[in-house]
Amino acid sequence: MALWRIRATVDDRPGYLSVLTASLALRGVNILSVQVHTTEAGAVDDFLVDAPEHVTEAELRAAVERGRGRDCWVARSEARGLADEPTRVVGLAGRLVRDPEATGAALRALLGADIVTWRPTPAAAPGGVGGTTMALADPAGGAYELRRREPSFTPAEYARAQALVELAAMLARRDTDRVTLVLPDGGEVSVRAATAEDVPGVRELHAACSPRSRQRRYLSGAADPAPARLRRLLEPARGVTLLATAGSGGAAEPVVAMANLLGEGDEAEAALLVRDDWQRRGLGSALLRRLLGHADRAGYAAVLLHVQAENTPMLRTLRRLDRPVAMERDGAVLTVTLPLVPAPPTGEPASGGDAVTGGPAVAGRGAVVPARRPG
Repeated sequence: MALWRIRATVDDRPGYLSVLTASLALRGVNILSVQVHTTEAGAVDDFLVDAPEHVTEAELRAAVERGRGRDCWVARSEARGLADEPTRVVGLAGRLVRDPEATGAALRALLGADIVTWRPTPAAAPGGVGGTTMALADPAGGAYELRRREPSFTPAEYARAQALVELAAMLARRDTDRVTLVLPDGGEVSVRAATAEDVPGVRELHAACSPRSRQRRYLSGAADPAPARLRRLLEPARGVTLLATAGSGGAAEPVVAMANLLGEGDEAEAALLVRDDWQRRGLGSALLRRLLGHADRAGYAAVLLHVQAENTPMLRTLRRLDRPVAMERDGAVLTVTLPLVPAPPTGEPASGGDAVTGGPAVAGRGAVVPARRPG
């Protein structure tokens, strides 16, 4: 027996698909899987079939045509074609998570494209399929152009490919936001945006912090927030959560600090949790400055922090920001309001600014170096 891929357009009318499958069955052809691509010209059916060794490509094509199929395309397949389409797409998405730069290779594998070209300018007619050519908009700018000899692309294939491109762009943005921060004492941390996949690492951070540090973060005795609450903190509906990991190895390193910026209305609330052995090293100041930078870019009018009055280290950190602050006391808790002001002109260091190489200003008198994209 031999594996073949057959693609043909069939009128979307009752009984027409059964006529085609019956015609194939007369040749001893067993249909292993079928995908249906809806188009304006009719339903494009993509079959993976197992046929006797003596059946030729011409005979398969003739069987399809006798079964009322048209625009037939037939090609030999391999055992890997037995993997269903959702499994293949998930596998390619996992490849992009490991290497966002592999977008072209992933598109080639997804669609069997002969040529994948990225152009820095938007395509003349993005978002369309024209026969054996496809144009995909790159959210990061530019466009991908795909070509293959046959068969023609379908709208369903376009939708899958565009979703893959958007995933790659999101992952690339995540890696671009990752920086290596050099602290005043020479220590290094990697700072990046959090995702829901970081829940285990953040739970380990909470377990490694002293009860006092956790109480200062949550203003209560909460020792270990539930996983559902942590997921909401790591991927807030509005705002951002930053994680600092020891060294410059990214997600593989232990999480040593978490910084949350949660937006509501025209204000955002900030909070920090730093592992005890990483406190008083400038890390909290660095993360808070980065949160303020995100809040500035997002257009918030002010950032609020709720701080215990006895939390001298955090109050000292706020003074080092060299920003106007307003404080209101309610018992043992201070509500600190930081109005956001326009950023200084390019090239003009902020008051108390840091040494920066190729990245945005970060506190702690350290240097920020953009992390290299993996791969």
